[in-house]
Amino acid sequence: LQSGLGLSVLAIVLLLTAYFQSLRLSLAVIAAVPAALAGAVLMLWLTGTSLNVQSVVGATMAIGIGVANAILLVAFSEAARCGHGLDASPDAAQAALRGASGRLRAVLMTASAMVVGMVPMALGLGDGGAQAAPLGRAVIGGLSAATVATLFVVPAVYAWLMARASTAAPSLTSSNGESHAAVQS
Repeated sequence: LQSGLGLSVLAIVLLLTAYFQSLRLSLAVIAAVPAALAGAVLMLWLTGTSLNVQSVVGATMAIGIGVANAILLVAFSEAARCGHGLDASPDAAQAALRGASGRLRAVLMTASAMVVGMVPMALGLGDGGAQAAPLGRAVIGGLSAATVATLFVVPAVYAWLMARASTAAPSLTSSNGESHAAVQS
C-alpha cells in the first residue's frame, strides 16, 4: 500500500507536469499532499483507529480531492499571472492571492460536502459500521488538513516557485510560427 501510494503521487506529478507544461506548477499542487497524509494520520491517532486497508483508502481519497482542489487554485492563479483575464497580474504573490480568494468558495464547498458526507461513516453506527469507520475518519482528517494547506500553503508555494518564472506560454513554435528546430538551423 505504501508503494502504491508513492507511485500514485509520482503519477500525479508526471501528469500535472505534462498538463501544465511546468514542473514548478505541479510541485505547487503537490504541496497539499503532505498535509492530507498528516491530517489522516492525526485523525486516526486522535480517534484510536488503527492503520489498515480502509484507512489507507480513505487517505488516498483525501489526497485525490485535496489535489483536485489545489489544481483548481493553481490553474486560476496561473491564469491571473499570465494575463488570461481582465485584470492580469504579473506578480506571482498577487496571482496566488487572487487564486486563493477566487476559488475559496469552490474549495470550501467541495471539502465541506465530502467531510459532512463522511460523518455517518466515521461514527461507525449500524451493522458493519466499525469496518468502514477508518475510511471515513481518514477522509475527514486528511481532507480537513488538505483544505487548509490548499488555501494557505499551496498559494505560498506557488508564489515562491513562480516569482521569477516567465509569463510566456511554453510552445514548440516561435512567435512567428516557425518551429524551434527550423529557427535553430
